[in-house]
Amino acid sequence: MNSANSEGTLTDRLAFIAAEHPTVAATFWSTGERVDYAELFRASRAAAAALIGHGVRRGEPVGILCPNAPEFLVSFFGVAAAGAAATPLPLPASTRRAGGYPAQLAAITAAAGMRTVLVSPRFAELVPLLGDAVAVEFLDTTALSDTTVLSDTTALCGDAGVPLPVPRPDDLAVVQFTSGSTALPKGVRLTHRQVMAGLAAIRRGIALDLEDQGGFWLPLFHDMGLFGTLSAILRGIPAHLWSPMAFVKDPARWLREFAASGTTITAMPSFGYEALLSAIPPEQVTEYDLSRWRIAFNGAEPISQEVVARFLDRFAPAGFAPSAMFGVYGMAEATLAVAFPPLGRDPLFEWVDRALLADAQYAEPVSPGQAGARAVAGVGSAVAGLELRVVSTDSGVELPDGRVGEILVRGASVTDGYLSADPAAVADRFVDGWLRTGDLGYRRGGELFVTGRCKDMITVRGVNHYAQDVEATVRDLDGIHKQRCTAAIDPDGADVIALIAETELDGDAATALARAIRDRVAAELGLTAVEVHLVPPRTIPRTSSGKLRRLAARELVAQHRGSTAAADIP
Repeated sequence: MNSANSEGTLTDRLAFIAAEHPTVAATFWSTGERVDYAELFRASRAAAAALIGHGVRRGEPVGILCPNAPEFLVSFFGVAAAGAAATPLPLPASTRRAGGYPAQLAAITAAAGMRTVLVSPRFAELVPLLGDAVAVEFLDTTALSDTTVLSDTTALCGDAGVPLPVPRPDDLAVVQFTSGSTALPKGVRLTHRQVMAGLAAIRRGIALDLEDQGGFWLPLFHDMGLFGTLSAILRGIPAHLWSPMAFVKDPARWLREFAASGTTITAMPSFGYEALLSAIPPEQVTEYDLSRWRIAFNGAEPISQEVVARFLDRFAPAGFAPSAMFGVYGMAEATLAVAFPPLGRDPLFEWVDRALLADAQYAEPVSPGQAGARAVAGVGSAVAGLELRVVSTDSGVELPDGRVGEILVRGASVTDGYLSADPAAVADRFVDGWLRTGDLGYRRGGELFVTGRCKDMITVRGVNHYAQDVEATVRDLDGIHKQRCTAAIDPDGADVIALIAETELDGDAATALARAIRDRVAAELGLTAVEVHLVPPRTIPRTSSGKLRRLAARELVAQHRGSTAAADIP
């Protein structure tokens, strides 16, 4: 099996890696733990035997409720070796937002028809949230040489004599619930063949070799965190993992550990690079050696030209090469990778007329300094094994260069369906073998440019606006907490944009901020139909990868209007 091989199954590949690279390890910096790939293979087989003994059936989804720790990997590969489908479950984003978490878990387990969930002992307090519909199993990895699966207080030790199934390439391997899952979640069904094809596309797209090391802080239940980590493990190179909280609390410490580990590849959304800029002032940059940093995946949310430009300038003295900034486009439905830029290329942005882009759905190139210019990131072309096209949202006809439409994909790594409590809700996602991504973009000279989400386009008084354009106009205003704001369609159907901004201000200062927001939007976008809602910090809902959940934000607007203590600010 070479680096580009997409044959076989996850179980086959881990067996190969364990034999060829037995002492290479995954290191968990936040917990101080380490597991080498030979032990991971052995522990996962023991876990698989215990699962089979417990009655887990071939192809059934088995939940994994674990942090970025060894038990996640043992659970994941153990479920695969048992012939079942590993189904990572989200963790609560914070205690502040835990209120809706039980309903989210219940919706996911119901949509998947889940009977069994593997739970890390670190999260024993979450078990009551799962209810009585599923059997809870604790995976104990405190001593990996004696890995067991526990049910209640009785150990179900893996019996070496239990015959394990031989997974087939077309068996279901992973059910990946999308990061924005809410009341009606959908689980992306991925077979071994699709996952292996996706991982092979990633390896080929970045020329991943045995000199590389992967390092990730995104949660392993998120597609970018999961498939990024699998790319490293199933290439046989060291994997370094941190908890998301470790990064969020102290980005500077994370970067110091990242550099010290010798890691060459990581992935994060644009806000992660912005957090590093905020945490490390120019005078401290030379304390870091980033010369080995070869690939900095930038995806999962719109790629900010301003953040990229500042990052390249700030960290150049630390040895960070411009060509390392790797703006990409992907999604769980394609086992992550959809479009990659050429290796060795500096980041590419095209400046286009913002109004024409939104309302006429045409990308008209303009100079960067022109009024109304918007930068759109180029993300390269389709990865190996995939095809993509851009079609009209009205007719489905493929569009010429420069015309904005919906991005469609198909190929070896693309899912062929979902697990959903409402199958009708996802029935229209496939058209003649192509998957509708729900994303908008255009092509130019073979390059894909992603402009936004179909559902995030806001029409006010007959004119279209991208939500991110409205947000970008005001997010740097003084008083907006950490530039956190979001624009959404008015939940009551009024012909206005609802703009929610987090702030610590109150009284007259809050009133002045709301007025400044409306004035800025009117001046920059010519849009006066804006209703401003100011909310406390950490109120706007986000996904696990940091993307704004604009549909959930609409519910926040409704709640804000209904509160007598938090009426709309004039």
